[in-house]
Amino acid sequence: VCDTGDQQTTATVLVKEPAATIVEALKDITSYEGEDAVFECRLSRETTQDAQWFLGDVPLQSNEMNEIRVQGTRHTLILRKVTLEDCGPISFKVGQHTSAA
Repeated sequence: VCDTGDQQTTATVLVKEPAATIVEALKDITSYEGEDAVFECRLSRETTQDAQWFLGDVPLQSNEMNEIRVQGTRHTLILRKVTLEDCGPISFKVGQHTSAA
């Protein structure tokens, strides 16, 4: 706001968060049944953008079977005690960017 007494003008500043990109992609892994499968990827920056893990087309959440961690720019998915039904594509999406293994 600029106020000269008899005149006033206002302006607004809008700050947008730059989009994060995936700088370290997911890698294919092979696990034995009953072992944990760990997937990691790294982003270009820490972000408040929604990041989501998928097994096939199913979005994953942290629970007793899946652990999702975020430490700075590193995003980790741990599939606990995998079974044959866990075989398939894993993907990680943030903004318009996707990595798959």
